[in-house]
Amino acid sequence: MKILFIVPGSGDSFYCGNCFRDNLHASALRKAGHAITIMPLYLPLKHPSFQADTPLFFPATTYYTAQRFFSTIKMPKWLERLSSSEAMLDIASSMSGSTSAKGTEAMTLSMITGDGTAFQDQINQLLDWMKGEEMPDIIHLSSSLLIGIAKILRQHLNIPIVCSVQDEEVWLDQMDERDASAAWQGIMDNSCYIDRFVTTSQFYKEVLNQRIPQITEVEVIYPGIDRSRYTADSKPKDPVIGFFYRMNRENGLDILVKAFIKLKEEGTIPRLRLKIAGGYTGKDKHFLKEIKKLLSPYKEEVEISDTYSLEDHARFYSTITLLSVPITFEEGVGLYLCEAFAAGRPVVEPSTGSFPEIVGEAGILYQPNSPDVLAEALGKLLKDKQLFSRCERNAVELSVTRYNDQVLATRLLALYEQCANK
Repeated sequence: MKILFIVPGSGDSFYCGNCFRDNLHASALRKAGHAITIMPLYLPLKHPSFQADTPLFFPATTYYTAQRFFSTIKMPKWLERLSSSEAMLDIASSMSGSTSAKGTEAMTLSMITGDGTAFQDQINQLLDWMKGEEMPDIIHLSSSLLIGIAKILRQHLNIPIVCSVQDEEVWLDQMDERDASAAWQGIMDNSCYIDRFVTTSQFYKEVLNQRIPQITEVEVIYPGIDRSRYTADSKPKDPVIGFFYRMNRENGLDILVKAFIKLKEEGTIPRLRLKIAGGYTGKDKHFLKEIKKLLSPYKEEVEISDTYSLEDHARFYSTITLLSVPITFEEGVGLYLCEAFAAGRPVVEPSTGSFPEIVGEAGILYQPNSPDVLAEALGKLLKDKQLFSRCERNAVELSVTRYNDQVLATRLLALYEQCANK
């Protein structure tokens, strides 16, 4: 089957959960023998593992400039070439990583509604490119934040469209009430152009049902990990707590750091270490400086990776004893959990969002999400060898039976075939 994935680029400077989910989908289907084309939007996907196969469409710098200054007339060609140059996109990539739509409300709404001069110009370029290539059997949109694209594609091409939905509210709910309402309404209006929606947990399916009850065709397909890349032959000699996600306050890094400090002060877990990775952006530098100051008394027992590297991504999990990412919002799945399970590592997570569903018996869930309660949960798992072994076995079992790339590819293909036959 020929499948076109339309995905946004994030700049490759930090661990972006949705970007990595898209890559898992494409990799699992390629591994199963299907023809996959990756079409990046906004920012280029430079790392070869993403295998971007098309030109960059809706380049962030061009699209933002057009929305800001040329909302009713076409942008001059010379300015379009300048704004979409590699140098300008590199600057945008270094500044990427916002978790809110503040400052980009017009772009967000345009991508959802499929309206506006700038949108029409960019979508026409995308259509022209597609018409010169072999048509796919299925188009898979990365997010309902891109659903305006589906409206135009369905008006011109008779190709089924699948759309992923996950954590859209994290972006939209930080807009002002009027814009947020318009965005949700736009998703609802254009949902008629989507054959099936797909999400990564029953939890987020329920969120979507509450937000947009008109959308009923939602399939839950859990993430699938290539276990061969994560399988660890040995464990670290000393106990190591790991954190792997973008290093910011929203993802709870400060909560984990304070819990680690509490455990060190108690001194009940000898030689306890902390390892932090996942990357960050310019907006996170001040926060990370605060974190390093908090950890300065324990700098010999803490490792912070200052750069994010896909080459070192999977290897991280073999260097830790357990994983804890105490995020401060309700997340739709938490891919880092599935990755930890692939390496046979149990987790300690707040009992929020999808985590009770995703973790099961492969770790400890706690609440409230405070440093003291987290420290207690971490201590419990690290001190109780029988509990740790049981969680470890359950982590491996979940990785084999549920969060497996072969299972993912089978489920996705079945969904695509349903859409194609329909």
